[in-house]
Parts: sequence; structure tokens; C-alpha cells
Amino acid sequence: MPSKTPYKVLCVCLGNICRSPTAEVVLRHFCDSQQLNIFIDSAGTSNYHPNKSPDLRSQKHALRRGYDLSALRARQLKIADFAEFDLILAMDFENLSEIQALMQHAKCENGHAQIRAKIALMSEHDMNYPKQALQDPYYGGDAGFEQVLDQCESSSQAWVNIFKQHLH
Repeated sequence: MPSKTPYKVLCVCLGNICRSPTAEVVLRHFCDSQQLNIFIDSAGTSNYHPNKSPDLRSQKHALRRGYDLSALRARQLKIADFAEFDLILAMDFENLSEIQALMQHAKCENGHAQIRAKIALMSEHDMNYPKQALQDPYYGGDAGFEQVLDQCESSSQAWVNIFKQHLH
């Protein structure tokens, strides 16, 4: 019998206005299309853009592919997220290091019993972009935003395959 409690995934980048909100919506799309009971959110390691909507360029490029980011708002990763989420997906290696450092801090502060989350790269199981960073498109042009979408779609499909194997 499937669990009533959803598996919880948090997508994390630096500012939570380009890559992680895109990853959140794309991963949700692929999980929903497979009727997986998975809750997906996103956050940033920094607090550069609290409660701001995703970058307009991210929204524009995502919408062209049918993904609506407009309702999302940026927030910072917090220690409570390590107890709240089952999986935290880092968009690049710097984010991964920041997340691991915060998790170490959480372990020291709260003890291991409070830590539930596993940490991985978004591209951990991606055959097309194996363990490759999603480059931050913020200071670049249109091609960077398209690349983020390409990688998010590919990595999301890989995660859906993992979820289907391990969550049923």
C-alpha cells in the first residue's frame, strides 16, 4: 500500500531565483506525470532574494516549455530543512559544499536524530549530464537559461526512474 506521507525533495541553488525554482517545477511535472507522491520545494544557500519571484528570464524560458514559475518565491535553506526533507538536490558543487556544511552545523546543533535528508547533485543519476553542475545562467544570455531547462528535464527524468524503483 503506498505511503500517504509524500516523499519530500528540496532543490537548492545559490539565490533560489533561476536554477532551483526551474528544477522544482520541472521535477514536479515529471513526478506528477508518473503519479508519484512526492512534494517538491526549492531554496537558496544565500538570502540574496528573500520572497522574490524567479528571475523573469527563467520564467520566460520555462513558460515556452510549459512550465509556470510565477507563483514561486525565493527562500533561504534552513537547518529545519534537514529534518523536513528526505532528499536535498544541489544544483552545483559549490551549493553541494554549502549544503553539506550547513548539515554538519545542524548535526552539531540538533544531533543526528533530527537529520533525515540525504544530499545529492541534481545530475547525480543523469546519463546525459552525469554529475555535471547546472551552471548559473544569471549573468549570461538566453542559451544559459535553455541549458538549465535541458539539464533539469534530463536530470528530473533520471530522478523519476530512481523514485519509481525505490519508493514503491
